[in-house]
Amino acid sequence: MVLKLDLDCYNLLSPHQALERWLVDRAVLPIENSLGGSIHRNYDLLLRHRLHIVGEVKLPIRHCLLANPGVKIEDLRRVLSHPQALAQCENTLLKFGVTREAVDDTAGAAKVTIGKEDGAGGHQAKQHNEEEEKKEMPGRKKALAQSGATLPNTTGAIGVEVLRRWGSEGFLRREEAKGRGLRIVTYYFHFKFVAFNKLEDAGAVASAAAARIYGLNILARDIQDDSDNFTRFLMLAREPIIPGSDRPFKTSIVFSLVEGPGALFKALAVFALRQINLAKIESRPLRNSSNNGSSKCFDYLFYLDFEASMADPNAQNALRHLEEFATMLRVLGSYPADVKVP
Repeated sequence: MVLKLDLDCYNLLSPHQALERWLVDRAVLPIENSLGGSIHRNYDLLLRHRLHIVGEVKLPIRHCLLANPGVKIEDLRRVLSHPQALAQCENTLLKFGVTREAVDDTAGAAKVTIGKEDGAGGHQAKQHNEEEEKKEMPGRKKALAQSGATLPNTTGAIGVEVLRRWGSEGFLRREEAKGRGLRIVTYYFHFKFVAFNKLEDAGAVASAAAARIYGLNILARDIQDDSDNFTRFLMLAREPIIPGSDRPFKTSIVFSLVEGPGALFKALAVFALRQINLAKIESRPLRNSSNNGSSKCFDYLFYLDFEASMADPNAQNALRHLEEFATMLRVLGSYPADVKVP
């Protein structure tokens, strides 16, 4: 079985866009963390893109403090990382006396680490770093292949470990039987700019595998404030999988309701009446709500995970019941649940 973790396509595209344009076969994204909670941006992206959830994996997260060779902890003035990672290591980073700089994407990280947000100097510096990145990419891929353990992500370690756990559910073995490889893309690495810019006053919060891939030193291990730190990742595909009944399944949906007394209660009751357990519920603002005939500013979508397969008539009846009063209902995916103890 060939698994390619595609590092090139994310230079210009998000994982969702790369998947939609057939540049990759699967995309991996974090959706919630046991300490930091839900990753709201990724919930919004699930609705924005017409992709399907085909798997989930829960992984323990072990953060490390990384820096360029020769840089010591006392040299650091700032640490870059995704807001979730910074929140998970808040107390430890406070003890180190460094400034925490949240980076939402690679472009934002480039602005912070290059030190020029605008002007010709900033553009030339960014262009130079992109050229350097292209030169170093083959070496990064080689290091990734040699590491063979995990691929770092903005909120922790993913990649190979996610795929191994997910593959144990049988999907990858079926793909192998078909004789095809699988190209995977995930969120790119904010800390690559620390390495490429040779920063001496900045570090990054990431995994130990990231240090091996990008030639960074590990200044401190397990810097998360709580050892009980797990992240749930979703595997996305262009087409849904056929739900089964041979193992525990989970189904994710999103719906909206007309505001009224007991509206949400009635929506949740369709599952309770059929003894279907709810695993998670999340609300997000409903954008362009005027299109639904509402003039209110605070209308919401509800994301719901329930523990049943869409192959189960009970689950099908529950959604038919919900459709009777939901203004919008969409199944995001019905997929094998990760029931292993992380």
